[in-house]
Amino acid sequence: MAKGNINVSVENIFPLIKKFLYSDHEIFLRELISNGTDATLKLKHIASIGESKSEYGNPFIEVKIDKEGKKLHIIDQGIGMTAEEVEKYINQVAFSGAEEFLDKYKDAAKDSGIIGHFGLGFYSAFMVAEKVEILTKSHNADAPAAHWVCDGSPEFTLEECDKQDRGTEIILHISEDSTEFLEEARISTLLQKYNKFMPIPIKFGTKEETLPLAEDAEEDATPEKITVDNFINNPSPAWTKQPTELEDKDYKSFYKELYPSQFEEPLFHIHLNVDYPFNLTGILYFPKMSQDMGIQKDKIQLYQNQVYVTDNVEGIVPEFLTMLRGVIDSPDIPLNVSRSYLQTDGAVKKISSYITRKVADKLKSLFNENREDFEKKWNDIKVVIEYGMLSEDKFFDKADAFTLYPTVDGKYYTYEELTTKIKENQTDKDGKLILLYTSNTDAQHTYIEAAKEKGYEVLLLDSPIISHLMQKLESTKENISFARVDADSVGNLIKKDETAISKLSEDESKTLEDLLKDVIPSEKFMVQLEALDSDAIPFMITQPEFMRRMKDMQASGGGGGMFGMGNMPEMYNLVVNTNSSLVSDILATEEKERKEQLITQSLDLACLSQGLLKGKELSDFIKRSYEMIK
Repeated sequence: MAKGNINVSVENIFPLIKKFLYSDHEIFLRELISNGTDATLKLKHIASIGESKSEYGNPFIEVKIDKEGKKLHIIDQGIGMTAEEVEKYINQVAFSGAEEFLDKYKDAAKDSGIIGHFGLGFYSAFMVAEKVEILTKSHNADAPAAHWVCDGSPEFTLEECDKQDRGTEIILHISEDSTEFLEEARISTLLQKYNKFMPIPIKFGTKEETLPLAEDAEEDATPEKITVDNFINNPSPAWTKQPTELEDKDYKSFYKELYPSQFEEPLFHIHLNVDYPFNLTGILYFPKMSQDMGIQKDKIQLYQNQVYVTDNVEGIVPEFLTMLRGVIDSPDIPLNVSRSYLQTDGAVKKISSYITRKVADKLKSLFNENREDFEKKWNDIKVVIEYGMLSEDKFFDKADAFTLYPTVDGKYYTYEELTTKIKENQTDKDGKLILLYTSNTDAQHTYIEAAKEKGYEVLLLDSPIISHLMQKLESTKENISFARVDADSVGNLIKKDETAISKLSEDESKTLEDLLKDVIPSEKFMVQLEALDSDAIPFMITQPEFMRRMKDMQASGGGGGMFGMGNMPEMYNLVVNTNSSLVSDILATEEKERKEQLITQSLDLACLSQGLLKGKELSDFIKRSYEMIK
């Protein structure tokens, strides 16, 4: 029997491991199963190139709980180790088994999928165990099996043992403060979380299966139940296959496997597959989007060689795509990553850029291949696309090809199609193209109809970040401006050379102004006398585009706050049409009380059309309306 001290740079490494190696102690199971997978893939590789006489067979990894003995076993049927290799890879922490293996077989091992974390990863066992044993037998049949024991101090024992089967068994003597890892439900949850798609089958206990009845079975026959090994993982998930091997139903089936609680099918998927200048595979799904950008229960999962790492993919996936779902697997991303590392790592930046380009290309091809279907899905994907246009310049440049601008009449235009169609009719006297839009077809119906009567196209832009996007489009595109249909009277939204003539004389206009000032609260409304068409609405409430947009931008995060918009009271313009017959009637009315009643009633009607009449004002309006029609 050999005894010795583990060759580490500090004597008290075990307390450090327990406290600092990983923030979450449950990671130990991921690490140890990764090591078992690594050992199995190594054997598969050297067997395939004739460097091992051992029969590869159909190996699997087994996890066993011994609750009474307070032990957890992780058993693999992989390459195994000799006593010398235990000394080298376990006792000399500075070495990495996979690192040396890869160096030796670097040309032939490119596709062997070796994970390579047997160095420090093994010591994560001491986060939950007071003692750890290794029983291991090398694939080299001539070498005796080895038994290594360490109780958490720098001392260990290493001796021969009578293990007959090739591979490695790690026995964790679970410490008193970690007995949760002796519970079947806890281990089962961790295996599902971290090892659901490991490339080697993982066995955890047994389960009952019901055999199908024979075709000639009697009606009351009871199906037979049998006990079978419980393999918890899918070693060949969809993202490890080529797109040519998969059909649409396979992608949908994998989505259900990833997110069992999701009942809605994804809208479409994007299969990622690149091997230069970095390695990355994965599948991203566009789910149906809600208008609330903050709600995202199921996230993109990050894997490294089929080992689950995290679902916090910030820094790896462009921010606008974190609203998607799916899987990204890359050996070029370390298992333990910090945000500051990701922000400066060159490979990660390239990965993020690649994903952006791939998503843009996929959206363009979907649009080109089946525009009608793309239009149907637009409302469910527009938030992601608009967010991408705002946050990623490269995506913005590509997005013109597939970004849609829907109208209130249910038509969809690309930017080029839209501007070509409206250029003649919606260019103002200064040569600026005005894109009219509404954010709510019901609330702004009156204004929409007024614009349509002029032959104007009205867009329906109602996503929570549209105000931000309009700012960017106005600063990027040439000579355009967005205006919501209720930002002003329709004549002022798109100013033409012709000017309407007012029916009222200067004196009548002054009399009207004085009347309105006496009745209409100046702290809430700015009165504007406008000479509009005689059949246009007599009283109309508008809100300046700039002020309303800044408020919208602040509400959706940023923008208006710097101008103090959040603290400003709501101010509206009250546009009074001097050419309407109602205004003439008000001026012609001799009784002052009746005049004021007509003005108040007209103002309330205008407020009602904008949803601004509430509480006491609404009650007074209803009461007054009944009195006026008696």
